[in-house]
Amino acid sequence: MFGTRRRPPTDFTVNHQDGPSTILLCGFSAYGLAGLTAVDYLVDHLDLEEYGYIRAEGLPSITPFEAGKPRHPIRLFSRNDLDITVLVGELFVPVSLGEQFATDILSWTTEEGVKEIAIAAGIPVPHGPDGHQTYYVATEDFRERRLPAGSVQPMGSGFLDGTNAALIERGMDTSLGVGLFVTPVHAMAPDVEAAIRLVETITTVYDLDVDATPLRAFADEVTQYYNELAQRIEEREIDVPEDRMYM
Repeated sequence: MFGTRRRPPTDFTVNHQDGPSTILLCGFSAYGLAGLTAVDYLVDHLDLEEYGYIRAEGLPSITPFEAGKPRHPIRLFSRNDLDITVLVGELFVPVSLGEQFATDILSWTTEEGVKEIAIAAGIPVPHGPDGHQTYYVATEDFRERRLPAGSVQPMGSGFLDGTNAALIERGMDTSLGVGLFVTPVHAMAPDVEAAIRLVETITTVYDLDVDATPLRAFADEVTQYYNELAQRIEEREIDVPEDRMYM
């Protein structure tokens, strides 16, 4: 008799040398790779060091490498004199596993006393030239703390899914402040203009001394890598709604 082959349970385990900062900034693999490109650029230009990683058990993984040296696909970066830990998520996490991924991240942040989570992301939404800006979806405490009136425009309407939705939902129900910075992206990898907008917004909100101008050259240097990563995302992104319904 043949039985049904069950997929092993997925578990995300955080390994970190020291406690994280009170602020966690995240960029995940998603359409256009704008959020991932933005946080990767910030890690490079803020001279952050790798302090940990997140291991995904039961999920098809990738092992990025550079100059023959492999690295974990989901890594954590920080610096002693900067109260921000950056999560660089090169591993694509399907929408169906987004809640589990977020839950495991939140278990760790709760234990370590993280007070705020910010997420940089692109959204595949039809838009005109006037839509080339960064918007936010954020909990009330995040808005009061980080977003003075008029500094960043709110996203009109729509819905979130996957990891972003689960993180925002936790922020709605607890004292954890969660803010999502989103900008429209095109079908390219990476969408450099979108990544620049995210970097400019984040550096303004958190008063970081980072110039976004060299981002174009930074992205050009890793274009082949981003293209290969985008190809893998397209192959695996089977449970993402075609219409994200953003307005």
